Order: sequence, then structure tokens, then C-alpha cells
Amino acid sequence: QVQFVESGGGLVQAGGSLRLSCVVSGTTFSRYALGWYRQAPGKQRDLVASITNGGRPTYTDSVTGRFTISRDNAKNTVYLQMNSLKPEDTAVYYCKVLAFNRWGQGTQVTVSS
Repeated sequence: QVQFVESGGGLVQAGGSLRLSCVVSGTTFSRYALGWYRQAPGKQRDLVASITNGGRPTYTDSVTGRFTISRDNAKNTVYLQMNSLKPEDTAVYYCKVLAFNRWGQGTQVTVSS
């Protein structure tokens, strides 16, 4: 079954950058669209970026121009480069194969003001 190992989170000051990584196993990685979600305390889990199996990205408005999603099919890994981070980006970030209803542990991102 599909599994995820997310990493790269941490504490950063506003304006800083982080790069999240997610290694996916248990499925044919290259076939599927992938996404990064985030969930802040007391809020729902929302999709912030996705990438098709062909590599076409889509972003929610609040991260457009600051975040970049990419994938390396040879490494079964999806990335989220986050620049110009804001305190409102603070959340647990999760990657997901969009076709499957399974989640990993997530990685905490905390942006201090």
C-alpha cells in the first residue's frame, strides 16, 4: 500500500525558505498526480500545490509566486520549495497521491514573525 515519508520542515523566520521532500513508496509513482496539503491548528486540511504526472503544477492563490512544487520520478520523490515564508504558512504539511485516500505523518513548518 502507498506510504509517504515527509521531511524538511522546521522553524524559520518570516521571509526565509524551506524545502520539503516526500518519498512515496508502494505505487507506480510516475503514473499519478501528487499534491502538498497543509493543516493549521483548528483548521481544515487544504491543498496548496499539485503536480500532474506530466509535471504541470497548480497552486492555491495564497502561495502562488512563493512556492514551487516539483517531482523526480527516478527517486519517487515530490518536493515543495517554499520561499518568502509568512507566519500564516505555519502548519503541518502533508504530501499525497491524489488518487488515493492515504496520508503520511506530515512535517511541521513553523514561521516566526
